[in-house]
Amino acid sequence: MVTITERAAEKVKEIATTENLPDQGLRLRVVGGGCSGFKYDLYFEDKITDMDEQFESNGVKLYIDPMSFQYLENTEIDYIEGINDSGFKFNNPNTKGTCGCGSSFQM
Repeated sequence: MVTITERAAEKVKEIATTENLPDQGLRLRVVGGGCSGFKYDLYFEDKITDMDEQFESNGVKLYIDPMSFQYLENTEIDYIEGINDSGFKFNNPNTKGTCGCGSSFQM
């Protein structure tokens, strides 16, 4: 299962409203790249396949392809706002480490 915190869900809903995407879910992917080997990818999606894992957490639909799901299982997505940065943060128990800037991870 993959979950999204209430704070992150509110941010997703705010962005969806601003972008006029009220019926779309959030596509989560793991893609190759970054200094540690993998990075997360998020975008709004209305096309799902029979192979996608589908979850709903705090009112947000989440879609994950099978390849990405093996890296994201039991992940919680949060949203942080701070003086130096803000954005979605993945609390992923499957990672073995992250790069210094925090934008990529290794498995």
